[in-house]
Amino acid sequence: MKSTVPMKPTSKPPSDLSPLLVFGAHPDDIEFGIGGVVIAESKLGRPIHLVVCSRGESGTNGTPDQREGEAKRAAELMGGELEIIDLGGDANIENTRAGARTLAAIIRRVKPGVVMAPTTEENQHPDHATVGRMARDATRLARYGGLKELADQPRHTVAQMLFYPIGADATPRDRQAILYPLAEDVMTRWTEVMEAHASQMQTRNYVDYQIARAGLLGQRAGLGHALEFFPNDPVIIGSLGQIDGSSRHF
Repeated sequence: MKSTVPMKPTSKPPSDLSPLLVFGAHPDDIEFGIGGVVIAESKLGRPIHLVVCSRGESGTNGTPDQREGEAKRAAELMGGELEIIDLGGDANIENTRAGARTLAAIIRRVKPGVVMAPTTEENQHPDHATVGRMARDATRLARYGGLKELADQPRHTVAQMLFYPIGADATPRDRQAILYPLAEDVMTRWTEVMEAHASQMQTRNYVDYQIARAGLLGQRAGLGHALEFFPNDPVIIGSLGQIDGSSRHF
C-alpha cells in the first residue's frame, strides 16, 4: 500500500504566496479533481490562476458556451482567475511540443511557485493524461533561457510540479501521495463549486462521488476529508518538523 503524508491546514498565511497555476483539460477537471485544495490555498491568500485547455466540445451534456459559463462561475467561487485556451478541442488534444510551449508561455507569464495538472495515468480520459504530460514538459521548457520560441518572455523555474487525479482510476499506483486535509468551510465551498457544473451532473453525480473519495482519503489518515496529489520530483524540506504525520499516526 502506498504511504501518504498529510499536510495540516493552517490559519496562518504561508510565507510563500507565489501564484498557484492549475491546468485542466476540460471545464470541470480542476473543480472535481483538486478544487478543495485550490479553495483552501485561495483562502490563505495565494493568487490562483486556472487554465482550461478546451471548452468541453465533445461532452455528452452541456454546450461549450454553457460549460464555459459554468467554469467562470466556479472560478469565482474558488477565488481564481480563469483562462480558457484551445489546444485542439475536447477529445482532440494532442501531446505536441507546440502545445507544451503554449503552456510554458503561460508559466512564464504567471510565474507560479507550484504548477498542478492531471495525472498521466492511461486509464482515464485521454485528454487528462495528455495535458498532464504537456504541463510536465512545459515546466522544463519554461526554465530554458535559450529557447528561441519563448525568447520574448523571461525564463521561470517553478518550485514544484504536482499531479492530481480527477477520479480514483487516475490515481498513480507507484507514487507516494501527499494528503491535503480539507476543513468544513472548504468542503462547503467545494460542494458549491462542483454544483456549478450542473450540465455534468446529468451524466453522473460527481459531487457525491468526489465527496466520498475525499472522505475515504481522510479516513485513511484519521482526518475528516482530504485530497491527494503526487509530486513529479522529490519534495525538499528544511526540517523534519515540516512533516505533520502519516496515514499511520492514529
